Amino acid sequence: MKRIAVIGLGRFGTKLAMALSMSGAEVIAIDRDRESVEDIRDQVAHAVRMDSTEIDALRSQGVDKADAAVVGMAQGGSAFESAVMTIVNLKELGVPKIYARAASVTMGRVLTAVGATEVIYPENETAQRWAYKLIAPHITDKIAFAPGYSLASVKAPASFDGRTIMELQLRQKYNVNLVAIQRAEPKKFGESHDTITVPAPDTVIYSADVLMIAGSDDEIARLPRE
Repeated sequence: MKRIAVIGLGRFGTKLAMALSMSGAEVIAIDRDRESVEDIRDQVAHAVRMDSTEIDALRSQGVDKADAAVVGMAQGGSAFESAVMTIVNLKELGVPKIYARAASVTMGRVLTAVGATEVIYPENETAQRWAYKLIAPHITDKIAFAPGYSLASVKAPASFDGRTIMELQLRQKYNVNLVAIQRAEPKKFGESHDTITVPAPDTVIYSADVLMIAGSDDEIARLPRE
């Protein structure tokens, strides 16, 4: 289970924390505002009222052991300075992935300069998309076709290499449907096309393949990564 700290529980941070929690992550939700923390307490693993510019406070809540952190606080006035200091603290704690919300490209450049791994521009990107990116990085693209259901491009994990569709039993084991396979090296396997639109039970999957999978968002996110 991934541990992800979400710091700043405004509209974006709250939605992201909830989406991550529903996707199976252990979420540490942090904000200075007591009401914001109380509102989300029952929907995440940990909800803490604290000042993220204090490195010892972050360490006391296990943020130093997080797989990733998202700095989603507002950026007007002194809030931007707090975001900068929070990123510096997270970097000092050794958090491997630090994502930071930015209201503008200029702010984004500053946050990158002080240690943000990647910048989020929430006006252009949804919290749900970022939740998926953090929880399931092996899913390269996703198109929703109904609430909670999507068609997704998934990198075939190493555990699928050399096995047939019948052997993998994707529908029985993972409750998803394989729609198509995109071959990375079709000629290497004696095939003339790089896309198999109607995979047969004896079709072999290789680790370099990209699988087009249809199913619920939760089930797709739980597919093996290795």
